[in-house]
Amino acid sequence: MKVSKNIESLMSSLQILPGVGPKTAKRLSLFLLGENKEGAKNLSSSIDTALNSIKHCKICGVLNDLDECAICTDLSRDEKYLCIVESTSDLFAIEETNEFQGKYFVLNGLLSPIDGIGPDELKIKKLLNLCTQREIKEVIIALNSTLEGEATSYFLLENLKEMNIKVTKLAEGVPAGGDLDYVDNNTLKRAFSWRRELGDKS
Repeated sequence: MKVSKNIESLMSSLQILPGVGPKTAKRLSLFLLGENKEGAKNLSSSIDTALNSIKHCKICGVLNDLDECAICTDLSRDEKYLCIVESTSDLFAIEETNEFQGKYFVLNGLLSPIDGIGPDELKIKKLLNLCTQREIKEVIIALNSTLEGEATSYFLLENLKEMNIKVTKLAEGVPAGGDLDYVDNNTLKRAFSWRRELGDKS
């Protein structure tokens, strides 16, 4: 059976979502078009609004709808402690634990020379300047334990240790290659509480 071009287009568009293959895309498309048109309209409107209003915080890089996000402007948080994450979703995961009351810097990626992603793309210089301006006491590296994540962590350590800043990393418990966004709150909370200092041989 030949499928409508518009339905095919919707199915194809839905497959950009993580974990959505052809069968799931077909099921979602037919549900939205046949059983929940009002929901489909609301979804379309929400996506359009978000695309036109969401931007990166000028200070930390998190996705939000303000020039400076609520975390960066929260005076009750300790700006002497800075947590470095790969993405906004990782920041959300840590915030859900209520374990960290400092501030963040979102790299929005990891070092990957083969993909053309270097220190400039991750705004590493901006990060180092921020550490100097705030006289940061501790930087917590909360990057995924992938090859790119470990390479980025090492690069950050090499630059930060020259500034006499304590650099720590999440403790064991987060699986190698695991995504912080998929780690349960208790495991992430323990990994954060028991973080270890990088370069510490003990």
